[in-house]
Amino acid sequence: MIRNERDLRQNQALDIAQKMLVAARTAPKGKGADIVECAVVNGDDLERLAQEMERIGAERCYGFFLRDAGNVRQSLCTLLIGTCEQAQALDCGHCGFPTCASRTEGVPCAINSVDVGIALGAACSKACDYRVDTRVLFSAGLAAQSLGILGADVRQVYAIPVSISSKSPFFDRK
Repeated sequence: MIRNERDLRQNQALDIAQKMLVAARTAPKGKGADIVECAVVNGDDLERLAQEMERIGAERCYGFFLRDAGNVRQSLCTLLIGTCEQAQALDCGHCGFPTCASRTEGVPCAINSVDVGIALGAACSKACDYRVDTRVLFSAGLAAQSLGILGADVRQVYAIPVSISSKSPFFDRK
């Protein structure tokens, strides 16, 4: 049997994306609170995500959302990583308020933000191990959040599209 690499890309991308999710899941979390949510989007849901990015981009006049929607379409799959909002009761002040109780509604707990960042870094590091092309996209994460893909209570969502191609579509972008 002969298997051409081009015919294996989709399955390989999904396999690597699953390994990236494991890296995100096992990344250290503040106070050990596991409030990070992750998923992989592919197939028709990639197009739905790209369309939501275009809708938001047009609504807010954010041209980069349109460019990034093209990147999502060029990917074989896209990871989503976000966090449920949960103040960690440390009264650390990193969010800009002296105590967790004094924090204004909608202001994210800084520990939650750091947790998402560490999970993103762990996932991208795993992608690097396999030499697949990725880029962290705020735009696609915001669109996924708007669609409620990770759940209605998940915030600070970021996306990592995954590509296996001879040239990364995520750099030298217009």
